[in-house]
Amino acid sequence: MYRYEQPSLFSGKRGAALVAVLLLHVLIVWGFYSGLASQLVQKIIPPVEIAQIDKPKEVDKPPPPPPKLEEIKPYVPPPEFVDIQAAPPETTAISVVTQEKTPPPPAPVAAPVQHVIIGAKMDPKHPFKIGEEYYPDASKRAGEEGRCIVLAHVAANGNILEAQIQTSSGFPRLDEACLKGVKGQKALPGMEDGKPVEGQFAFAIVWKLTGK
Repeated sequence: MYRYEQPSLFSGKRGAALVAVLLLHVLIVWGFYSGLASQLVQKIIPPVEIAQIDKPKEVDKPPPPPPKLEEIKPYVPPPEFVDIQAAPPETTAISVVTQEKTPPPPAPVAAPVQHVIIGAKMDPKHPFKIGEEYYPDASKRAGEEGRCIVLAHVAANGNILEAQIQTSSGFPRLDEACLKGVKGQKALPGMEDGKPVEGQFAFAIVWKLTGK
């Protein structure tokens, strides 16, 4: 028959650990009383040395520079210009103000109507026929030659109403022959806006002898 017994506190690993803890406490207590602890503390933590530090000598600082003196200019206000107008002269006359009506604006001026005007001229299809029969015999015998310019006045129907010498040939007989040659001729009348009107034009007649 087996009998159960309770194990001792100092048996096994548990007992060994307990014995080690007790021995450690004994050593600590012995070291405290024997002064070993104070020596260990001095070796681990060295004593603090206190040295007296001399107070630094005061260095003589240079004196501050004198303050700059700024020249203060006196304030001069700008001159004031006062426009002094002379008072109107006193008069005893009584002025009468009348209100005039504004004149109406001028009526618009109508733009001038432009007409298309074409002057009279010789008909190129029916030129003047002034042949040798108009050459005066006296002028032929005298050997008179020349050039005259005639200004012809043409009616609206194309008939030449009158003619006049504008530039003489230098011989009266030849000038007279020019006017006779123009009489009874026809020309193109002047035109205004497409309608025939009276007009005038100038042309030259040359008198020249042949067979000299």
